[in-house]
Amino acid sequence: MDINFNKNEDHNKLLITDLKQKFAKIKLGGGEKRIEKLHSEGKMTARERIDYLLDANSKSLEIGGFAGYGMYEEHGGCPSGGVVVKIGYIKGKQCIVVANDATVKAGAWFPITGKKNLRAQEIAMENRLPIIYLVDSAGVYLPLQGEIFPDKEHFGRIFRNNAQMSSMGITQIAAVMGSCVAGGAYLPIMSDEAMIVDKTGSIFLAGSYLVKAAIGEAIDNETLGGATTHCEISGVTDYKAKDDKDALNRIKNIVSKIGDFDKAGYNREKSQKPAFDEKEIYGILPKARNDQYDMMEIINRLVDNSEFDTYKEGYGQTIITGYARIDGWAVGIVANQRTVLKSKTGEMQFGGVIYSDSADKATRFIANCNQKKIPLVFIQDVTGFMVGSKSEHGGIIKDGAKMVNAVANSVVPKFTVIVGNSYGAGNYAMCGKAYDPRLIFAWPSAELAVMGGTQAAKVLAQIETSSLKAKGETVDEVKEKEVFDKIKSRYDEQVSPYYAASRLWTDGIIDPLDTRTWISMGIEAANHSPIEKKFNMGVLQV
Repeated sequence: MDINFNKNEDHNKLLITDLKQKFAKIKLGGGEKRIEKLHSEGKMTARERIDYLLDANSKSLEIGGFAGYGMYEEHGGCPSGGVVVKIGYIKGKQCIVVANDATVKAGAWFPITGKKNLRAQEIAMENRLPIIYLVDSAGVYLPLQGEIFPDKEHFGRIFRNNAQMSSMGITQIAAVMGSCVAGGAYLPIMSDEAMIVDKTGSIFLAGSYLVKAAIGEAIDNETLGGATTHCEISGVTDYKAKDDKDALNRIKNIVSKIGDFDKAGYNREKSQKPAFDEKEIYGILPKARNDQYDMMEIINRLVDNSEFDTYKEGYGQTIITGYARIDGWAVGIVANQRTVLKSKTGEMQFGGVIYSDSADKATRFIANCNQKKIPLVFIQDVTGFMVGSKSEHGGIIKDGAKMVNAVANSVVPKFTVIVGNSYGAGNYAMCGKAYDPRLIFAWPSAELAVMGGTQAAKVLAQIETSSLKAKGETVDEVKEKEVFDKIKSRYDEQVSPYYAASRLWTDGIIDPLDTRTWISMGIEAANHSPIEKKFNMGVLQV
């Protein structure tokens, strides 16, 4: 091991430590005092409910754990978007669970809460996974109602999805374990089966105070919409549970009886660990985002037995394509190569940049994987497409468009891992969030932006200093540096993986050692949903 390896290893392990510390704080939700208050009411927290519901000692994936991170500070924050979402196993069956966190503003819905719930439903619909709702919410967070109420990707879309999932035959089970008010009351009742916890659960379109104000009727909440009312009088709910655990046990029993699903038929053999030590990823991945490294060294520590069948090895070398297995699943890998290479004409090619030949190769490989029904894994460390007169005259836009076309029209499930840079159109071509990866997640070393921080800050600083000069202000080197540093600091914050994860541009930030688990469970989920469309790239400028 050389000194750079040790420096990289120290840097990346510190990033993992920082990740774990940040997430440990997030998992406290609204804080220990609010957790204690919930316990005093005989209720479990959202995370305790999910942990009890999922099979003991089984693997799970938390989706959107950093949703809302650093957002809504003027409103007291919204850790994890006020809702916990996990893909896991209930009685051995893979499901997705959505649980309101009542320690965060009584489980009220912020704009990011709605977006995260829609993402959970999207995962359920794409993969035909049973979805479980653990409801404990005070409804829409009224100070921000204008950002969550009427639009296509707002609160009401959730009920539209309830209806569509029902028509698709996707099992939906809801347990009302606390408040369930106003429009939110439709969610459990649009599920296949709904239960309510006695004395702590309640469902109504308007609570007792609003009823008094609206029609003058004096009534308490329990009589208005408690468990007895809805199980014995209105018939709104199907089961009455005595406490949280009783409701969760009933869900387990229901799930245990769900029939088997039609499989997509993705190829899987017995899983093998990589031949190379996965932990060496920490030393291989460089500390500086513009440093070069061999992406094959990363791939060799992610795939089974470190075996990789390269496709077109000597052509388009700034993108690596080839077949491998991850936890036994057959996959096609498309990865950015970060070393400086010589092209077939003897010219130097910059690592992490997509050239015409690389885009052409990737397009063909994506088509091959669709032909063979092999899931695709994109490993991103990309600065974008090559620019300059030679590239433009050679048709880089046309070749890039072909690659984007192939990614957009791919019908096999796609999974995206952002290990480093994810800039500009490179993000799109390498299956960014806009191109419907089944799961997209980042390592703590990731950066997402239109362009790198230094380059963007230089451009913006030039514009700002020119504007100051036009106003007659004196701009010397000190002032120029001040302007640059201010812009660079702001831009660096926005390219952070935490900024992206807080807005759900990715499903999570993970330890690189968890990558195989995310991809494997993702393909297992995708296997629930047979491919119904044929791969067709439409019209191409060849």
